[in-house]
Amino acid sequence: MSGPQSVDRALALLDAVADAAGPVSAKALARRVGCSLSTAYHLLGPLTERGHLVRGPRGYALGPRVPALHRSFQRQLGVHSAVGTLLSQVRRATGAETYFTAYSDGRITVVDTTAPPADDGHPFPPGPETRAHATAHGKVLLAQLPRAARRRYLTDHGMARFTARTITDAERFESEVTGVRHRGVAVSVGEADPHYTCVAVPLPGTPGRALSVSLPRAAFLRRRDEVTGALALAATAFPTVPE
Repeated sequence: MSGPQSVDRALALLDAVADAAGPVSAKALARRVGCSLSTAYHLLGPLTERGHLVRGPRGYALGPRVPALHRSFQRQLGVHSAVGTLLSQVRRATGAETYFTAYSDGRITVVDTTAPPADDGHPFPPGPETRAHATAHGKVLLAQLPRAARRRYLTDHGMARFTARTITDAERFESEVTGVRHRGVAVSVGEADPHYTCVAVPLPGTPGRALSVSLPRAAFLRRRDEVTGALALAATAFPTVPE
């Protein structure tokens, strides 16, 4: 196997290992991506040699190259040391998990978070944000785009319904982001996850970047003004991300 299909299969194997709870055997990986065992071994070899994967007694796991790729990804998005400090400060001030999210080239990504890596139940893990229209950080970032670019994003990514509260109508979403621009803050109460509320603000001077927190709906209803105020204050104090 060679060419684009082999590249696609290799990336599918890497994704399968990343999505697994622990090491995965070559046989299980072959089943998951729909290829023969010999093809799986053929593609797993280079991934292991390059450090993207490691092979142990129980199967394949992510390798030492992965953290370096994540650091490079953050650097290219302008994530400097102040971002980590900012997230920690907001976490302490609000008691809520905090996120740094970015829009780039038609994609929205949760780049960094205070949520523990082992917290699989958390609603907004790092990585591609596939529910942007239903999240506060997604609303903030989409509100910054020209209308045509925003419509194109929604057309490309869809407006799936995740809960009864999810906005799935494009015109209603336009009204929502108009309010976000006017208020300078976005709120998603159970739109992406029925149990969580997400609150987000843009980072001044850094287009395409948002700061957000998530907390259980009941806690948000009790502490709405406190949480929103702390988030807005932290964003205002954040230094401009250098080009």
